[in-house]
Amino acid sequence: MEQDVESPIIRKPKLPKQAREDLPKHLAEIDRAKKIQRYVQKDGKCNVHHGNVRETYRYLTDIFTTLVDLKWRFNLFIFVLVYTVTWLFFGFMWWLIAYLRGDLDHIADNQWTPCVNNLNGFVSAFLFSIETETTIGYGYRVITDKCPEGIVLLLVQSVLGSIVNAFMVGCMFVKISQPKKRAETLVFSTNAVISMRDGRLCLMFRVGDLRNSHIVEASIRAKLIKSKQTKEGEFIPLNQTDINVGYNTGDDRLFLVSPLIICHEINQNSPFWDISQAHLAKEELEIVVILEGMVEATGMTCQARSSYVSSEIKWGYRFTPVLTLEDGFYEVDYNSFHDIYETDTPTCSAKDLADMANRARLPLTWSLASKLSQQGLPESEQEGPETKTNLEDQGKSEKTERNGDIANLESESKV
Repeated sequence: MEQDVESPIIRKPKLPKQAREDLPKHLAEIDRAKKIQRYVQKDGKCNVHHGNVRETYRYLTDIFTTLVDLKWRFNLFIFVLVYTVTWLFFGFMWWLIAYLRGDLDHIADNQWTPCVNNLNGFVSAFLFSIETETTIGYGYRVITDKCPEGIVLLLVQSVLGSIVNAFMVGCMFVKISQPKKRAETLVFSTNAVISMRDGRLCLMFRVGDLRNSHIVEASIRAKLIKSKQTKEGEFIPLNQTDINVGYNTGDDRLFLVSPLIICHEINQNSPFWDISQAHLAKEELEIVVILEGMVEATGMTCQARSSYVSSEIKWGYRFTPVLTLEDGFYEVDYNSFHDIYETDTPTCSAKDLADMANRARLPLTWSLASKLSQQGLPESEQEGPETKTNLEDQGKSEKTERNGDIANLESESKV
């Protein structure tokens, strides 16, 4: 199966101005395509960095989410550090109690009742702290009933140890069960295509799921990322526009058992309404697609993302079929998942295509009248002799009907 891997950017030496002006057009287009900055990477990572964040204390107010969002190496380091610091702190407290009570000075005195039996230094106090917090209880070091301050410290360590265990174990569990890895088995086609479907120009891309366990309540969304300038002169960088991929008809709700082709009809409400093939090659835009759903095994929400820049939108192509019927089952060939083939497609925009279709469906009488009006003839001359004869006949018939009605009224009055 092919993978969506971006080629590394190779920095070329800066050429003189005259040499840059003499570059062929196709090389200039290649350089322009490489300079397009993605908003979302092909693997779904957002290419946005937050800088100059002064209110960093907000991260500490949601410390649990902050720890979950950290990388694994930092998460494991904090996990080990929290437990080690806790054990060392309470080990120091047990050693301090033994030191203040004088237990360390009566280690060999059998008549002395220490706070903790067999505690003879900081190392033994550290081990007793680990045994207490982890509830191991080897039985060699035990607290006595002649030490009230030790009993209080034992209660505090037991409660705080339970809180630390719940927090850190919960953090690690959420970190392990995050559905980010599940999103890696949701694949998007390398390219998007534009071609005709049911007589209409459509933008299409393909999605698929590599696992046998399905995504429940899967839905698809698409956004057009393109800078724009308003009528008032305001410049909006990276403006987001919705792309309808079946929201009105329910086609955005997917039953993702086999690869599906997501279709966006280019109509009057589409941002691609007046974009032709030549215009698309010059546009600096990006289509971000978002696939969401619940993981069947865990019930957690999963989201997979990808994007298509203008150079990855192929005009006049269709996707190669990947689903075949075998003996009693359907088989998906993921080797052809990203394959496309060329097809006959108009190079004009959907708007121009609709205008040509409307002109082709115009009635003959309307076209004749428009031609006559374009020649500047008066309406009386445009009608012709046949129209005048029809009008005269109609006037005579109406006159006869009126005369007949008057005669009938006169006969009824005489009676």
